[in-house]
Amino acid sequence: MEYLVVLLIFVVFLQTRIMELRRAVYCLAAQSGIIAGACLVIGIGAGGGLHALLPGLLTLLVKVLFIPGAMLRLIGRITDAREIYSDINVNYSTLAAALFLIMGYLLVDRLLPGTPGRSIIAGSVLMIMTGLTLMVMRKRAILQMVGLITLENGIYLLGLLITDGLPLVVELGVFLDVLIAVAVLVILTNRMSLSFMTTDTTVMKKLKG
Repeated sequence: MEYLVVLLIFVVFLQTRIMELRRAVYCLAAQSGIIAGACLVIGIGAGGGLHALLPGLLTLLVKVLFIPGAMLRLIGRITDAREIYSDINVNYSTLAAALFLIMGYLLVDRLLPGTPGRSIIAGSVLMIMTGLTLMVMRKRAILQMVGLITLENGIYLLGLLITDGLPLVVELGVFLDVLIAVAVLVILTNRMSLSFMTTDTTVMKKLKG
């Protein structure tokens, strides 16, 4: 499990430096794949029944295959597949991610000393804060979607650790919410691309007044 956490932290740091939309989606798929692997590890440790393995299988189907596939199809329809300008330099984004990771470890050591899964909690904090940063600082709608899924993955991973596996009904509800949110965002991004010939959300300022 610790190896998965280290790999996950590396992928999140890599996300902060990617400006090309297609690579950002591939990175998101890799991140979700690691989350799916963590779910399967927890499921096997819990006995390996269908209920224990279902979260990992759903994560693999929804967040590794379906959502990235929908985003890649959307990228194939647009002409500007790279973010040129951002509200924050990529070097500052990476530095902020490092500070988030340190903050996660400090929170665990101060509030939950001796808690098992220290690195998992710190990694979850890193994902949540990095996802928020991507949503706020990136201008392309697709990169903002990547931030949203990263945020959700962090919350989901933290929930898995705290509850030792969420109830099946809750997991299905979470996946349904994510599917609906991403479907709506993909449709809106596609309409914005057709109307403004770009997915840069700053053009929405033209609608003021």
